[in-house]
Amino acid sequence: MIIAIGNDHAGVEMKNKIIKYLEERGCKTKNFGTNDKVSVDYPDYIRPVATFVSKTKRALGIVICGSGNGAAMTANKNKKIRAALCWSEELSVLARHHNDANIISIPARFVSSDEALRMVDAFIKTPFEGGRHKKRVDKISS
Repeated sequence: MIIAIGNDHAGVEMKNKIIKYLEERGCKTKNFGTNDKVSVDYPDYIRPVATFVSKTKRALGIVICGSGNGAAMTANKNKKIRAALCWSEELSVLARHHNDANIISIPARFVSSDEALRMVDAFIKTPFEGGRHKKRVDKISS
């Protein structure tokens, strides 16, 4: 599996911690985010993550901005993306388990780096349950 990561200026530090965490655990990452804290337009760094995830087998994405809202909205413009705004480990699990989310959106100004690492870990380890949830997810994409 490969994890694509994109962020704006608000998510630089968190992104760097997440990449280090994932790579220490043997995960491949692809960094689409800015490495600078100078204000940037988040769609320029989030859209490439959504495109990559939509075209790559066995890929998940992580997008980070101040509130997580703009990043999720941008990612969800791609028809094959189901980006979930999460602010807890439990929501990260449910996003994968029930909604087959393929991108997690993290609000850097509202979640600690430690919580973000727990969320990412839960997100990438949780499988989609399928079953009754599959028809609902299929309706999202129709």
